[in-house]
Amino acid sequence: MSVKQIYRRAGVIVGGALLATGVWSFSDDLFQISKNLDVFASVYKEVNLNYVDDINSAQMVKTGVDAMLNGLDPYTEFVPESEIEDYKLHYVSTQYGGIGTGIFSRNGKVYVSEVFEGFPAQKADIRAGDQVIKINDIELTSRNGDQVSQLLKGSKGAGVKLTVKRGDEQIEKSLVREEIKQPNVSYFGMVEGNMGYIKLDKFLENSADEVTAALTSIKKNNPNGIILDLRSNGGGILQEAVKIVNLFVQRDVEVVSQKGKIKEKNFTYRTVNAPLEPNLPLVVLVNGRSASASEIVAGSLQDLDRAIVIGQRSYGKGLVQQTFSLPYSSLVKITIAKYFIPSGRCVQALDYAHRKDDGSVLKMADSSLHEYKTRAGRSVYDGSGVYPDIAIKQERFADITQTLVGKYLIFDYASLYRNTHPKINPAKNFNLSDEDYADFVKYLSGKNYSYSTASEKILSALKTEASKDKQFSELQPELEALRNKLSSTKKNDLQVHKAEIKQVLENEIASRYYFEKGRYEANFKYDNELAQAVKTMQDKIQIAAILKGEGVYKVIGKPQLTLAAAKPADDSDKH
Repeated sequence: MSVKQIYRRAGVIVGGALLATGVWSFSDDLFQISKNLDVFASVYKEVNLNYVDDINSAQMVKTGVDAMLNGLDPYTEFVPESEIEDYKLHYVSTQYGGIGTGIFSRNGKVYVSEVFEGFPAQKADIRAGDQVIKINDIELTSRNGDQVSQLLKGSKGAGVKLTVKRGDEQIEKSLVREEIKQPNVSYFGMVEGNMGYIKLDKFLENSADEVTAALTSIKKNNPNGIILDLRSNGGGILQEAVKIVNLFVQRDVEVVSQKGKIKEKNFTYRTVNAPLEPNLPLVVLVNGRSASASEIVAGSLQDLDRAIVIGQRSYGKGLVQQTFSLPYSSLVKITIAKYFIPSGRCVQALDYAHRKDDGSVLKMADSSLHEYKTRAGRSVYDGSGVYPDIAIKQERFADITQTLVGKYLIFDYASLYRNTHPKINPAKNFNLSDEDYADFVKYLSGKNYSYSTASEKILSALKTEASKDKQFSELQPELEALRNKLSSTKKNDLQVHKAEIKQVLENEIASRYYFEKGRYEANFKYDNELAQAVKTMQDKIQIAAILKGEGVYKVIGKPQLTLAAAKPADDSDKH
């Protein structure tokens, strides 16, 4: 903290009797800082000197710093030197040296979860589902994910040898590491209705350039509209969000402003270039995991009446972070401001400054939201994220589907299918036949995919409560009969939920042949939000009604199914 900043914090002003009060506050503030640092250092010293067992002093300091920052918000964090590279990969850059795979561990074994198209692993025919036994002749038994990551990563041009097991066959592969760059735009192309579609996964370095390139390519097809998919995009660099908004709105338009305690860090971001596409109908897709920079893009385009937002209410992160360098190559990321989009609203959902006595943070109630106006005068609201103009209810897949994914049975079957079927139809046209589904059901025979339905959980709770009653013996036959009936009904779940299980199977199988691009294209026919985006842009009357504020926040269409259980690749390390 500079002296100037300390004076501002202390409220010092020149003139009159207030000067003495300001100087006292300044001195008291410095005393408190010095006192608390002295106490912390003294505790650290005495524990290190006197504790009965050896202490990892670096870990102890990190634990103390983490505990101190945990009382602020989840985004203010300390990053020690040992974690800097992982931090950069997650928050700044998408580049690293490796072979282009994701991995995950299961029962002490390491498996390839996904393969990235165009990189060494794909070129060497490494496949998702392959078990990695050795890396450079080093056995992977009992090695954790970080250790395996270090073995796979390395400098560009360096060789690496993998021994993998595929079915009963053991295969050796020699690869040369390359610089792996995971794009911010994971997919773009044309969808139904001659609409351009851009899937933006994150706002890291060059994300605006990637969206520009995608939009330029799409415009060659003379699209009837543009769909920008920000679902499950957790955000990233604020300036990249501003540049992306600028692709669709005119020069010198306010996109977002940040306001915090330090006036020098308050700033308003405006568009600086002529737009690439200012006129075509535009839809932005969001969901409950669209956050931060995603909400800047969706919210500002909504405030400027430039886009229709479709999906579910976004996450609600209206905070801005800045990193500060610390000694010994470490850093701290600190929340320095809140951001406000053109209507003047902030989408922040949680008030971390006013916690309950137990430390929990409450989400803003709908009744406490404030109304703001878009450029054209329609109503929008602050807090709790960006509300969609057309809301589509989101429901989870059935318990049986969740279980099949969570126990890797769909993943394993897709690997088996790839190894026994040399090719399939293009992903957009790929449909699993009834014969294939019957084969999947047969594959499940003898596999453990036990699960409890919601009804069974309710019944179990009822039995627990009833057992406390003296009349439980009279109820027991009826409860047992109901349990047997539920169990019998559950046996039919593979057929009752066949449609959605096939959807997940097709998605996983398509990825084995066409990688991440295949996932998107195989799922287009099931994507209700995408279908609604196309339908909306084809209906000029509906667009006009929404932009006039008519029928806003209407829940329509079929529910959009989501898979709560993550596919193996979601929690994997990328190499």
